[in-house]
Amino acid sequence: MASNQQEFTTMSTKAVTDATFASEVLGSSKPVLVDFWADWCGPCKMIAPALEEISEELADKVEIAKVDIMENTDIASQFGVQSIPLLILFKDGQPVAQKLGAAPKSQLKGWLESVL
Repeated sequence: MASNQQEFTTMSTKAVTDATFASEVLGSSKPVLVDFWADWCGPCKMIAPALEEISEELADKVEIAKVDIMENTDIASQFGVQSIPLLILFKDGQPVAQKLGAAPKSQLKGWLESVL
């Protein structure tokens, strides 16, 4: 399948685990927005479609990764995640901005563009 055809068949955000966090987030040449979430979190599920759309719209500027805090407790505790959804933007391997809680897509995208 050609990469331009997978727009609607695969998710644009990528799942990151304790094992892959260092290489996929901290080692990324592009800024990475990490969404710390859990399956039982209603607000997390509310913002997921918006993050998918933002991931496609800003694909040239940022990658969006998702960390399930129930399955990846090491990373969640390393960054002091106590409330979710928590979005942390990493640039050059460092956390540079964060946003707690759900918000409409326009607010999420505006915040992300302002900190990129």
